[in-house]
Amino acid sequence: MRTRSKLIEDFEEEHYPIPDAPRDRILRFLMKQNDLRQSDLLPIFGSLGYVSAVAPGKRAIGKAHAKALDKMFQVSPDCAR
Repeated sequence: MRTRSKLIEDFEEEHYPIPDAPRDRILRFLMKQNDLRQSDLLPIFGSLGYVSAVAPGKRAIGKAHAKALDKMFQVSPDCAR
């Protein structure tokens, strides 16, 4: 038997789903929360030009970079789509 809170959760997920956040938005949030600049991400991305394209969402974050960011920020690379 489902609990009342589970029924509410199921209803909300069906009728009011929360969309996945884009990776660039999550990256900017994590950078802000950790008081980081784009230059702080050079060890992960290798060039400031690449970081400058990724941070505003002009270039996608690849799987290898997502895994490195996972280790840096201690979040799952699957938290965004």
